[in-house]
Amino acid sequence: MSTFTAISYQSTDGLALYARDYPSEGGPARLPVVCLHGLTRNSGDFDELAPEIARLGRRVIAPDVRGRGHSARDPHPANYNPVVYAGDVVKLLHDLGIARAVFVGTSMGGLITMTLAVRNLDLIAGAVLNDVGPVLSLKGLGRIAGYAGRCNTLASWDDAAAYLKDINACAFPDAPDEEWGKWARRAFEEDEAGKLALRYDPNIAVAMQTGTLRPTSLAARLAFKRLAHKRPTLLVRGALSDLVEPDQAAWMRRAAPAMAYTEVPNVGHAPMLTEPEALASIRQFLDRLP
Repeated sequence: MSTFTAISYQSTDGLALYARDYPSEGGPARLPVVCLHGLTRNSGDFDELAPEIARLGRRVIAPDVRGRGHSARDPHPANYNPVVYAGDVVKLLHDLGIARAVFVGTSMGGLITMTLAVRNLDLIAGAVLNDVGPVLSLKGLGRIAGYAGRCNTLASWDDAAAYLKDINACAFPDAPDEEWGKWARRAFEEDEAGKLALRYDPNIAVAMQTGTLRPTSLAARLAFKRLAHKRPTLLVRGALSDLVEPDQAAWMRRAAPAMAYTEVPNVGHAPMLTEPEALASIRQFLDRLP
């Protein structure tokens, strides 16, 4: 597995933020890839995908979105929204001197990418939307709202693995027990009392729990069309997904006929992108880009 360099930087409103920087593993210089994680996740979700992309000769940047992982928690929960997150990404790339990149956005990360398409399209050379779009299923939103921000501290790593299996087994029915243990190490950290706490601010889920996050909007649909019509775009969908169900995927494909599409069998929301079908499609997609 490739090593990475930890990056510390500040948002425009002074919050201390963090990202991983995986160097390219050689070859001619190519555009970097920015990997953006989902709502309750962090940059650790890409600790297997990022080295695969780095081996293709691309630098990979994977931030912890504010309120997650090593990034600071925001004292103003209203800032937990895609517009602010997109601004943090713009600041990071500016600090690193990156003018254009390919974006890989899982779930919330895809919403951030679509937001960037409205405000900073020049930054985007291409985009992979991982099991997300401008039209989402109420079923999946309800399931995520049912657990996001609601976990108490746990006593052991076995308990943490069991918790993650309980809320995610419907999406990963074939995952072996050791996989849940690996996920636990990404998702939890020990607090000062020796208990295990999730590595995110519970306030990140307020918008979902209060119904502020809607399944679709005119702004979201226009953002998606701007992205998919102006830049090469790939939609990766889990065949068992309850967030992007067949109806939502069909809408996206009608709205953007040129968009590439891959479905990952027997996986729900959201693919880890290291599944053979997902990885092959991402490699093929990246081969089309400078």
